[in-house]
Amino acid sequence: MSEWLVERGIGEDRAIRVAGDAIVAARVAWEGELLAGSVVSARLVSRHAGSSRGTARLDDGGEVLVSRLPRDASEGAPLTLEITRTAVGEGRRRKPAQARPAAAAPRRLTLADSLALNGETVRAVHRFPVAGWDEMWTGLTEARVDFAGGALLVSPTPAMTLFDIDGTLPPAALSLAAVPALAETLALWDIGGSIGIDFPTIEAKADRRTVDDALERALQDFAHERTAMNGFGFVQIVARSTGPSLLHRCAQDPVGCAVRLLLRRAERVEGAGTILLTCHPALPAAIRPEWQAELARRTGRMIRVEPDAALAPHAAFAQSVPS
Repeated sequence: MSEWLVERGIGEDRAIRVAGDAIVAARVAWEGELLAGSVVSARLVSRHAGSSRGTARLDDGGEVLVSRLPRDASEGAPLTLEITRTAVGEGRRRKPAQARPAAAAPRRLTLADSLALNGETVRAVHRFPVAGWDEMWTGLTEARVDFAGGALLVSPTPAMTLFDIDGTLPPAALSLAAVPALAETLALWDIGGSIGIDFPTIEAKADRRTVDDALERALQDFAHERTAMNGFGFVQIVARSTGPSLLHRCAQDPVGCAVRLLLRRAERVEGAGTILLTCHPALPAAIRPEWQAELARRTGRMIRVEPDAALAPHAAFAQSVPS
């Protein structure tokens, strides 16, 4: 497997895998997140009698859901916990991080640490050597992936991530054409958990089996379990999830995603003068003062922000203007 390249951004860390000159997989960790593998101190605040599950409060006041509690762990008891899944926002609710008791010393992982802990090869870079990050986020904002003959329409629901396959090809041909795009999107958008794929209804069992076989080949490097396609064209995939996918982040906090994308664009502005950030009116308030100060430190330039109601959040741009 190729290595992960990690950028330390403002407000986030970013990681990509590259094949040739294209990004084939991506991960993101936002500032302050407790990543899977981190070990933290906490105190048990509640548990149901006879249950091995409960809720614990961290030293910083945050709460996590705990599983595998020992029988003698009572409410108020101190705990050392390993995070197994980062907190996830879904719709109007936010699922707390999940954890389990651990014997290791407390440690708070960065994205690079988390990847290395899973046996991945990781290399820090100042700037990704290939283009494609901005284009990837454009697809995420549209929740759509086009392929020859059709498109994947993606919906991050509370129950699962749903892929609807749309196009004008005959059902069997459309399904086969969608398979490579589907496999690529799962890795590129870091999608795990429960995944539903709504293929067109294919009448012939032999044609359904052909699509199943193509899906198996396309997902051979993607750790998962899945069902065979049923008579209505539905396939369910279950894969390990340790945090929100890029799609979930974009759906849950589009302004937060747009701000981080704008700051990355601003870091790459060349020339002299002040860096002007022109953006949707929702973005200036989301640019934390410490982030703007860090941008000024990294670039060695003055920063100015101007709202423009004509711009979509992800259409924000940065440019050099006379001071």
